[in-house]
Amino acid sequence: MPDPSKTRRDFLKPARPGEDHCADRTNVPVGGSTVRVATRAMACEFSVIMNPGAHEHVSAVSDVLEMIHDIEIWLSVYKPNSEISETSRRAANEPMKLRPALYELLKTACHLHRQTNGAFDVAAGAQIKLWHECRAEQRIPTAEELEVVLARSGSHHIKLDDTDNTVTFDIDGLQLDPGAIGKGYALDEAAEWLQKGEGGPKSFLVHGGHSSLVARGEHNSESGWPVGIGNPLFTKKRLGTVLLRDQAMSTSGSNIQFFRHEGQRYGHILDPRTAMPVEGMLSVTVLADSAAVADALSTAFFVLGVENARMCCDNLPNVGAVLIPFPESGKRVTPTVIGVPFDQIFWDKEQVAM
Repeated sequence: MPDPSKTRRDFLKPARPGEDHCADRTNVPVGGSTVRVATRAMACEFSVIMNPGAHEHVSAVSDVLEMIHDIEIWLSVYKPNSEISETSRRAANEPMKLRPALYELLKTACHLHRQTNGAFDVAAGAQIKLWHECRAEQRIPTAEELEVVLARSGSHHIKLDDTDNTVTFDIDGLQLDPGAIGKGYALDEAAEWLQKGEGGPKSFLVHGGHSSLVARGEHNSESGWPVGIGNPLFTKKRLGTVLLRDQAMSTSGSNIQFFRHEGQRYGHILDPRTAMPVEGMLSVTVLADSAAVADALSTAFFVLGVENARMCCDNLPNVGAVLIPFPESGKRVTPTVIGVPFDQIFWDKEQVAM
């Protein structure tokens, strides 16, 4: 456990290799044998990973994975008849009464939009759609196109009414896109069901696309589940290991999804305040109590950069982050750690600059 004599601000102070977070330690937690049940949903693999001897829980786990498919039906922007697609089309013209789950998800998204000064925005769908089209056409948007989608973006245009779970938009053309929070939400729901439902395991790790995870209980005689932090420059290697203790974790990066145009590299993560791809960061990993929050904040912190992410963490309870900027030419990466206790993170000294 963290030293109780230290304040929260002490833990939020960025730690760099060469300090305690990057000490050479030999007691690195490792994974052991597991039982895995998986399905494909939301364009990625969802898996529930359990300790050995958990075969009696397979039926309950299969029900949970089926629930994720049910969530996708109403949350996917790629399904024209989904509830979220209907909301984008109609909420500027009439109040839309939402199912409680979608209403609460939008409330969380709007709260995180405010907390991150707009760096996370569930209402930036017009921007995402424009860049997808331009990427397919091998071009970048014009200044005029960017101006149009910026005018049609922003969670401050979402008006929520708690009295009847309705939502309205105060502008036309606003498009919701839960891509940076939807997987995390589904994982939170799965973890809660497994914990509270009958026949579920007490200890498990559930992930969506390997980039978002929720851990509960213990594994391989450890006090949590060891999860690797990948090297964003050499994707087959890992920078270190995080011991995830009844927490969620999410990673955002630009090392895989990007395209080049006229010699310029453009990542897939947009700053919703400018509608332009973000440069300067390789990856961001966030630890939080909720996978939806971790999912959204890993994207937001990627946009905000190290110093602004640190200030954001200061105002958010139980949130930690590992931020990895682009290294200087020819050098290994140097992570910045914010709010992650020393006893939860273990670095590979051969991968991280010491």
